[in-house]
Amino acid sequence: MSRLKTLWHRLGSPRWFFEISGPWAVGSIIVGTIGIGVGLVWGLAIAPPDYLQGNSFRIMYLHVPAAMLSESCYILMGLAGSVLLIWRMKLADMVLAAAAPIGVVFCVIALLTGAIWGRPTWGTWWVWDARTTSMLVLLFLYFGVMALRQAVPREESAGRAAAILAVVGLVDIPIIKYSVDWWLTLHQPSTFKLTAAPSMPSEMYLPLLVSVLGFYVFFAGVLMFGVGNEILRREQRTQWVDDLVRSRQS
Repeated sequence: MSRLKTLWHRLGSPRWFFEISGPWAVGSIIVGTIGIGVGLVWGLAIAPPDYLQGNSFRIMYLHVPAAMLSESCYILMGLAGSVLLIWRMKLADMVLAAAAPIGVVFCVIALLTGAIWGRPTWGTWWVWDARTTSMLVLLFLYFGVMALRQAVPREESAGRAAAILAVVGLVDIPIIKYSVDWWLTLHQPSTFKLTAAPSMPSEMYLPLLVSVLGFYVFFAGVLMFGVGNEILRREQRTQWVDDLVRSRQS
């Protein structure tokens, strides 16, 4: 318990996070890139075709990780927003700011690959069903968080406004998750379920699992880099950043 308290207090120091996150960010990006490469090659070139969808199902190995990450990234933003609103932790605001553009990228990838997958499966690029519509709402929430940060002049006030929207927007996550169960929809059920075994054979499921893990590790590395850059931007007038810049220039 004492170690958790110490870690919690250290997280209040952007400098401490910056100093420890650099090597972890590099390692995560390298490991994540390898995992993504292995998972995609395995899924796109080696896994057998689906008995109903043929080879069109292979886009799943990109679509599913992107969709999962777009939701997980927003959950992280909501948690960071809660920490900022309750404990006023500066690092939480930096995490929220760094995560938003990354989440936009993954959400756009999920929507685009979903449309590409839907064309041969449903016969159309887009269907206004519960899952696709709630994912589009998630993209608008990401844009809203980013727009609020730009619209409010004072950085502290902008952070609180973005945090409130991030927390309120969390209501969309269970709607996305359970939309295929609550409403009649063309979208297939969730691929990953904690309470049930995979609904696909292992030769299809394992490369998807590798791809998902690779994407999550890659995301962690990119996020740490983004937070590090945000720390440098906000702490640029502090002595420790000045010393860091001088040491790198010498």
